[in-house]
Amino acid sequence: MNAGNIRRHRELLDNMCDERAWMLQDQFTASMNHVKALAALLRTFHLGKQPSVLDQETFAVYTKRTEFERPLMTGVAYAQRLFHSEREAFERRYGWEIKTMTTKKVQSPQAEYAPAVFTQNSLSYLESLDMLSGKANCDNILRARSSGKGVLTTPMRLLESNHLGIVVTFTVYKEDLPEDASEEERIAASAGYVGGAFDFELLVTNLLKQLAGSQSIIVNVYDVTNESKPLLMYGPDAYLEGRDVHVTELDFRDPARKHEIRCRFHNPLPISWSAITTSVGILVIVFLVGHILHAAINRIQKVEEDYRRMEDLKVLAESADIAKSQFLATVSHEIRTPMNGVLGMLQMLMDTDLDPTQRDYAGTAHESGKQLIKLINEVLDQAKIESGRMELEMVPFDLRTILDDILCLFSAEIKDKGIELAVFVSEKVPDVLVGDPARLHQIITNLVGNSVKFTEQGHIFVCVHMEDELTTVSKEEGFDSCNTLSGVKAADLRLSWDSFKSLVGGLEDRNCGELTDVRIVFNVEDTGVGIPLLAQDRVFTPFMQADSSTSRNYGGTGIGLSISKCLVELMQGSMDFVSQPGIGATFRFSVVFKRGEMKMPEARYPHISPKHSQMARLTPCLKNMRALVVDGRPVRSQITRYHLQRLGMQVEVVNDIPSALSGGANSRSLDMVLVDKDSWGPGSGLVVPQKLKDAGGRFKNAKFILLAGSAIDNEPLKTAPSGFIATHHKPVRASSFATFLEKVFGFGSKRLNGREISQGSRLHSLLSGKQILVVDDNKVNRRVAAGALTKYGARVECVESGKAAIARLQPSHEFDACFMDVQMPEMDGFEATRKIREAEGHDCKCRLPILAMTADLIQATRDECTKCGMDGYVSKPFEEEQLYKAVAKYFESSAKPNALKGKSE
Repeated sequence: MNAGNIRRHRELLDNMCDERAWMLQDQFTASMNHVKALAALLRTFHLGKQPSVLDQETFAVYTKRTEFERPLMTGVAYAQRLFHSEREAFERRYGWEIKTMTTKKVQSPQAEYAPAVFTQNSLSYLESLDMLSGKANCDNILRARSSGKGVLTTPMRLLESNHLGIVVTFTVYKEDLPEDASEEERIAASAGYVGGAFDFELLVTNLLKQLAGSQSIIVNVYDVTNESKPLLMYGPDAYLEGRDVHVTELDFRDPARKHEIRCRFHNPLPISWSAITTSVGILVIVFLVGHILHAAINRIQKVEEDYRRMEDLKVLAESADIAKSQFLATVSHEIRTPMNGVLGMLQMLMDTDLDPTQRDYAGTAHESGKQLIKLINEVLDQAKIESGRMELEMVPFDLRTILDDILCLFSAEIKDKGIELAVFVSEKVPDVLVGDPARLHQIITNLVGNSVKFTEQGHIFVCVHMEDELTTVSKEEGFDSCNTLSGVKAADLRLSWDSFKSLVGGLEDRNCGELTDVRIVFNVEDTGVGIPLLAQDRVFTPFMQADSSTSRNYGGTGIGLSISKCLVELMQGSMDFVSQPGIGATFRFSVVFKRGEMKMPEARYPHISPKHSQMARLTPCLKNMRALVVDGRPVRSQITRYHLQRLGMQVEVVNDIPSALSGGANSRSLDMVLVDKDSWGPGSGLVVPQKLKDAGGRFKNAKFILLAGSAIDNEPLKTAPSGFIATHHKPVRASSFATFLEKVFGFGSKRLNGREISQGSRLHSLLSGKQILVVDDNKVNRRVAAGALTKYGARVECVESGKAAIARLQPSHEFDACFMDVQMPEMDGFEATRKIREAEGHDCKCRLPILAMTADLIQATRDECTKCGMDGYVSKPFEEEQLYKAVAKYFESSAKPNALKGKSE
């Protein structure tokens, strides 16, 4: 029913709107036709008669009597076409001057005018006004005379009445023109213009009042020539649109303009309940959507605001991080610079003739200074890790040599404490790895150092193997918790003999495979005091200790384990531990390295200790020598066997003396027998060698060596008379044992004259006679550096600024190397190096090795050293090993005549 009402309502509106459109269109057409007829009358009786039979009075009377034929017009007028040359005569004839339409002042000189000469009384105010002075009328006149048709203006406000209306214009020609006359012909024949004004605001209202139902609908008339911006000609200001509006086109006989009428009822149809509920539902939905959008916009704004705050905080944090790094660099430099002087002077003091008490005092002070430097380095490492600036090197290194160095580092301390320290590396671990050896050394040194600090009896065992090698044995399988390296119970099962024996095997090709990633596991086991249960959760927290009381028994900052764990994670690994209070602790970590190339030349190993090359030199002498190890501890005996096999020896292991006597009677003769002191049976003592020699056979020509721990009494002093030719103090490590056997067997003694080449001797051979320039603004640092280099035979010259260094290092100088301080006033070491490199040009033969010498350990400083052209980096205070690594690659060939690396002839 509601749909039917709407349809009927729509049909009624359509009919009423069309009726008004037809009536308005008919009346408009009739009015335009009458204006066209008036143009013909003017051509006949005004232009065609000489003199004209028309004047203003006649025109006014005629138009008054015929205005019923123009129901929509307020009046008509005639404007004569006039050229400027005719203006003066024209104005004298009519007795008035031509005026403008807008200001009604005298018109300024123009090429052409169109003054109104005849007007209907209702438009008498147009008399003498130039119709070309108004833009709308001017456009209308120009279009009318070129087209020969009636044309309409856009809706505008009419003069005097100020009502909304339009003007229709026809051209009065001097003569009849053919239909196909050209535009130029029409313009030339134009004599005047007849125009009529349509006052829509008044006249259309009167017209619509004559129709029934006018009060029930709203009618608007528009000029829609520009469809995007319709112009209102009649009706309310609001533009009528929507489904309840009817639109009818109007044809006012001007093809250049389009018009339409729009109608709608004043009061719409009553809305049905379904429409009401639908509207309410839509309103609710719109409200909910609006609420959701509002909440979403608020949330987005909040997120954006939080993001902006985070960006601001990020900028502040980055600024603080940069400031922190700069502060650390400055603090590091300012602390290490005087420490360099202290340690350097103490070292120089210890190189003089001192009595034992004085040497002890100087050595204690020197060791304390080194501990302070170590603490500073740890704090700096922690700061770099927290700021994300810790970077790792990727260089080839020998893992076994690093572990030998760590054994050497702690050997003196474990002798004093009477504990055992041993290292074992599985044969499956490659000889050469690619990674950061310095950081790995730092991690293992920290763990072993903690074990040494907290262990008073038993052992410390470092075991290295591939990730999937070690097999864990449970207690249910007959596990013996005391079958460990020293026989003392350990906290973890993994390094007991039952599990450890899975790592023991013959020599394998451990270097097979391509350069791929390998995950290696490190175990550090001790039989110390262990970690209290309450403290185990905070072991890796920086500056936290298990015993944090002021009267704690053990020193330390509590930062080492935190740094070690972070370094392990940087190496794509993880670290954990097993600990039992009173029994000990085992720390275990895994890291990822690249598999390195096999048997690389030593020159390509800048991170491998010189002891490695010495061991490699002695290995051919020891290869295929036969050795028997007598040791009751299976783990310890296999570790000894591992180190001997590294030297190329053939090794047999037995548990005790009876086993040695009963086995292998017909075997090949032995070159040596190594007897661990702990394997002596009751009452056997130092008579073991004699018993074995008396047995004859393979023991006949063997040399007997005693493996002794540190807690040994004066019995080793009697080893020679009892048959032991020498005693080797544990820990056993391949490099030191090779040197030991060299002395025992005497091979190589002729060449070495019975002396071992120390690192200091190697440095002396490298630096002896070299001319070196030291650049440092600190007088003490210059003295320390000069003293350290002079000690190894170098000829040293010192300058105190970068500018002085540039002056001394002009081309053709005689220096072999330069040690350059980084932070100096006026010109720092970076800028000085850049200027020196510029002076050298691109001639590589003249390139002088320049080594940075600074107390700053920040990575950014290292990068800047490389960027400015420096060749190496030596941190203050430098030590023998560090100095050797820095200068070896430049002076290694200096022993040859006329050979100097990095310097021309």
